[in-house]
Amino acid sequence: MIKLDPKGYFITGSDTDVGKTYVACQIIRQLTTRGIEMETRKPAESGCKEAGDGRLITHDAVALQQANANRESIERICPFRYHAALAPHRAARREDRAVALQALIDACNRDDPAHCLIVEGAGGFYSPLAEDGLNADLACALQLPVIIVINDRIGAVNQALTTLQAVISRKLHVAALILNQLEPPSDNGMDNAADIRSYCNSPLFSCGYNAELESLFEPVHA
Repeated sequence: MIKLDPKGYFITGSDTDVGKTYVACQIIRQLTTRGIEMETRKPAESGCKEAGDGRLITHDAVALQQANANRESIERICPFRYHAALAPHRAARREDRAVALQALIDACNRDDPAHCLIVEGAGGFYSPLAEDGLNADLACALQLPVIIVINDRIGAVNQALTTLQAVISRKLHVAALILNQLEPPSDNGMDNAADIRSYCNSPLFSCGYNAELESLFEPVHA
């Protein structure tokens, strides 16, 4: 288990489509059971669906909203929403818009400084996020401990260690790595957790296929 950081966490991935939102929602629920008051942010989301009234319907931001008991509006969680399923800066260009890193930083401001803040990035740690910045740049600006989500498949060891080194190179604290199983397990002899632990001292956790994430945090009053 890891000691809870009251500031919150920046949740990033070793790649896109690794289940960051699924894991983030479980983290939010774990913290809720400990009585932690939270604010959630997915400052930019692309690949949104169009509603009949012209609004863009998010997937990830809605999941975060529901995990946090609908305490925040979608506009507060995710102010920058785009239709095209591209990196946010490119999706914005297709709508003749532009998104700047500082705007995303500002969007992550807390309404209450005492609240724990959970921020989910878009794509991997080095994925472009704004016209002038990567997910890594947003993480550095926020100075939150980082949780890395990795798809538990062949190639996971390389992706985990590469992302780990990228985060460390930015002088950010790695709170945990989470192997997330996106497909039913098969008996292929693979053991990514054991292999990653051979090269990594950071806390490592696993989330089975369609399963609950194992408990990450020490009891608040331990």
